[in-house]
Amino acid sequence: MPSVPAAPAVKPNPFLLTPRQGEAARALLAYLGSLPLKGADAQLLALVVAVRAARGGVGNLTGQDLRSLRLADTEAAVAALAPLGWHGQDALIGGDLVTPVKVTVPDLGDRPVPRLPFGKVMRSRVSGWTTRTLAAKPVKKTSTAARLAALFLAAHGPADAYGTVPAHLPDECGAALPELLARGFLLELDGRRYLLAQAVRHLSGTRPPSDTPPAVREPEEELPSWDEWKDRASVALRRHVEAVEQCPECALSTARVSEAFMRKAVPAQFQERTRTAYGAWEAKFPDQGPVAAEFAAAFRAEHGHGPSVKQLCKALGWGKMSRELRIHVIRRLIAEGWLTNTEPVPWTLRPGKAAQPGPPAATAPAAAAVRRR
Repeated sequence: MPSVPAAPAVKPNPFLLTPRQGEAARALLAYLGSLPLKGADAQLLALVVAVRAARGGVGNLTGQDLRSLRLADTEAAVAALAPLGWHGQDALIGGDLVTPVKVTVPDLGDRPVPRLPFGKVMRSRVSGWTTRTLAAKPVKKTSTAARLAALFLAAHGPADAYGTVPAHLPDECGAALPELLARGFLLELDGRRYLLAQAVRHLSGTRPPSDTPPAVREPEEELPSWDEWKDRASVALRRHVEAVEQCPECALSTARVSEAFMRKAVPAQFQERTRTAYGAWEAKFPDQGPVAAEFAAAFRAEHGHGPSVKQLCKALGWGKMSRELRIHVIRRLIAEGWLTNTEPVPWTLRPGKAAQPGPPAATAPAAAAVRRR
């Protein structure tokens, strides 16, 4: 009997935190535990504000940031921060969703000894870890208490060994631990001992020594976290980003969306084999401009944003294609006027001039030039 080939090994996701950044994440959670707050809604909101205000005592949030936390009682959570002496957060209620609101946390402001001694890179990495942990697939649709508990367990839990539930875990979060086990965030839960599931191993704040890179000096110029990148975006770009990030039809992970928007645009270089593959594709799928434009229009109407290159190619049944071939096909359709986009912004494909009512004469020179190449 022939042997069954072994399934290819799945490469684990890289760890998000270095050991020192894991310590910083635990310091942030300890700070949260010191605040006289009751209820997971108020505690989760306070955590998100605190990590953004860690360096200067002022954190920027938008109404959309608040909405994305999916709190059970948003207004009560915002009101709970006032007795702490925090101020500015009331503007998050009832305002527009994209204008940043400055929330002041006096306890994290100018002090001889900072409560959270984070450097620029440190604060950015811990903020990004917080966002990605809350958006992890096993956690995303759980209760507020379960999502807050996931942050505690990820920060304190070893990647490949049993962890102990931290003593300062809020009571409401402790009651939600079975929810994390049922959802697959935890592989095991036995009293106060737990084991992180393989799928969320990369969120651990305590990575194995063998996976710890050599110490390096933090760069002088940090890359922004996803939240900071969105804060710096224009109103129009921010609106488009959030349409993609919150699209219920696509259900894309935060990691995928942030990587697509934040990566540096690199001009595509097409080798001869890609041009040859395009010729074979064009012979098999002739005259695809009209159907591509029609699909892009329908997709945009349903999702509130355009399709990605991969989504369009896959939906139209063009078969298995390399990334280079997909990009080359879309570039040709754009040059011929059937599609257009706002390069290099992703998810902006839409019908071009050739797909508009009326004679397509204006696009003929471009199409002819493409065919001559």
